[in-house]
Amino acid sequence: MTDEAFHRHDTGSLHPERPARLRAIDAGVEQAGLPLVRINPKPASPEMLHMVHSSAYVEAIERFCRSGGGHLDADTIVGPNSWDAAVLAAGAGPTAIEVMRQSDETFAFLAVRPPGHHARYDRAMGFCLFNNVAVSAAMLRGNGERVAILDWDVHHGNGTQESFSTDPGVLYLSLHQFPYYPYQGDYDEIGDGPGRGTVVNVPFPAGTAGDGYRYAWEKVITPVLEQYSADWLLISSGYDAHAEDPLAELRLEADDFGWMAAEAAKLMPASRTVVFLEGGYHLPALTASSTATLQGLAGGRPVVTDSYFSPPGAFDAVDQAARALADFWVL
Repeated sequence: MTDEAFHRHDTGSLHPERPARLRAIDAGVEQAGLPLVRINPKPASPEMLHMVHSSAYVEAIERFCRSGGGHLDADTIVGPNSWDAAVLAAGAGPTAIEVMRQSDETFAFLAVRPPGHHARYDRAMGFCLFNNVAVSAAMLRGNGERVAILDWDVHHGNGTQESFSTDPGVLYLSLHQFPYYPYQGDYDEIGDGPGRGTVVNVPFPAGTAGDGYRYAWEKVITPVLEQYSADWLLISSGYDAHAEDPLAELRLEADDFGWMAAEAAKLMPASRTVVFLEGGYHLPALTASSTATLQGLAGGRPVVTDSYFSPPGAFDAVDQAARALADFWVL
């Protein structure tokens, strides 16, 4: 699912979150060689946005974009067309879910921008305006459904975690570099109040590679997802943990994303899986990684060949996360 409006979200020629990312994703989708149904999203309604953002914030973003835009913070830039892109990006998940309910289509892959997982209740940050995955999760929760959000972007999805930290009906799992922007997501952040145990953070040190991620799946991600029994799986699919990405220091390769997608496909029916594009700023890596993701979700089994190996601290981080969650899950 995508739309030409996403290309008109103008962040400036030197900004890493640029329209060329979508052209790289389009190439990856084509290379995946899968039968596709291309759908244009419907814009999110104000009621949808207000599930996760204050009405004052939503109105302020619209006014700022329509007045010409500029810098919302040092990293987050909008132009006059950014409002239309942002409400379509937030509405893409609900559109996909509606289509999947009616036709039992397989998984949805949402090639949207701006990304969303850093957007907070009343603040844009990290290139994000509205929290696209959180809007979809909140809508599903309104229907009484249980949601798992798997976030493998290299940056912690602080906005998503904050949206659901007290809600036991949403499981948030994040694998990310730490300490690193946005400087949240340590292993002892496990949720609050009735949501304790439903926030799962695996904070990897710089240099972590695919072997560290596979250890995290074995020790934490797979057992928690199996025990949670979600009705829907929403994936915040950033590709900036790739070894070639200029904005981070992890060392995943394209097939590592395919491997994670294939593992996810074993745990959740394809007709209940929605993938949201988040970060990823090296264009060839975006193409290769999105191809691998689609093929993994479709049942392919990528052959992982390790060019890099994780430092010992990566495995320690997984063990720490498992200990922090031991009172809530059988790990």
